[in-house]
Amino acid sequence: MYADMVTARYYEERLQEEYLEGKQPAFDISAGPIPGELHLAAGQEAAAVGVCHHLRPDDTVTAPHRPHHVAIAKGVDLKRMTAEIFGRTTGLSSGKGGHMHLFDPDVKFACSGIIAEGCPPAVGAALAAKKRNTDSVAVAFLGEGAIDQGAFFESLNFASVHNLPAVFVIEDNDWAISMPKERVTDVEDGSERAAGFDMPGVRVDHDDALAVYEAAGDAIHRARDRNGPTLLEVQVHRRMGHFMWDPQTYRPEEDEEAALARDSIERLTSRLLSHGVDEDTLSELRSQAEKRVDDAIAWAKEQPHPAPEDAYEDVFVNPPSGVTTEEPDFELAEVTTDE
Repeated sequence: MYADMVTARYYEERLQEEYLEGKQPAFDISAGPIPGELHLAAGQEAAAVGVCHHLRPDDTVTAPHRPHHVAIAKGVDLKRMTAEIFGRTTGLSSGKGGHMHLFDPDVKFACSGIIAEGCPPAVGAALAAKKRNTDSVAVAFLGEGAIDQGAFFESLNFASVHNLPAVFVIEDNDWAISMPKERVTDVEDGSERAAGFDMPGVRVDHDDALAVYEAAGDAIHRARDRNGPTLLEVQVHRRMGHFMWDPQTYRPEEDEEAALARDSIERLTSRLLSHGVDEDTLSELRSQAEKRVDDAIAWAKEQPHPAPEDAYEDVFVNPPSGVTTEEPDFELAEVTTDE
């Protein structure tokens, strides 16, 4: 768990450095080695590792637009994930999905940039596990700003009605983009939403990886035993802006300072040291994590960019007229209307 947490933290810090290259002084979202937006999850590592370290490769995980820490904890290939973020052909989706649309079927992980949209696919995976009579489970991660979305409510309802092996994990970082939670949500504790769907609701008030692990263990074991879904909320802290280049003018300075002071990695470090793990061991784990991240980024930057014509591959519609000279092998039937 410690290794995954320090890997995720360093990964976000390094991506922050890479992302800003070429985008300053006047911010240009299309410039630099990482195109488009970038949402980083530094400060939220405890929620990911505390849950995912109970999971197996056959368990499904979906994540929101802030997904890297969850992907690392689930075991997504770090090099291919990084290549995807950099828009390279060797990425998980040939560089076409970007950081908000990571997909790794080898470990059953996916994420989405649409708020709460990971919930329905997770419920579908849970339904499939039940119909196949396996003990696989599905976990959907989402932010506290997503708990007012229809997809979230519908997913909880469906999972409860069909007694599905699903766990919903709310990462409460106090901010729904630029809005404090109390301005957009009618409950302080998001796990209370569970009461409306006849399922257990549990909240972990501190981003303590071991406390999350304990609470998630109960929920996941409950799901494996076919005792239905659980809603779990974890208090985490956003150490960076909602997205890169977010000026955070909406956020009080004391809130930023408090987030930086509540470090789940430091908390776990203290716990490990108090239980006899020596500093040299932790230092070695950090060194290994940093090397793994640096190697992944260096490898990704060496990979080729997609060719322009690749835009017409892996799509659901035919190219525009004139792009291809091939004639269709069918004729459209004449359509008539009755008076």
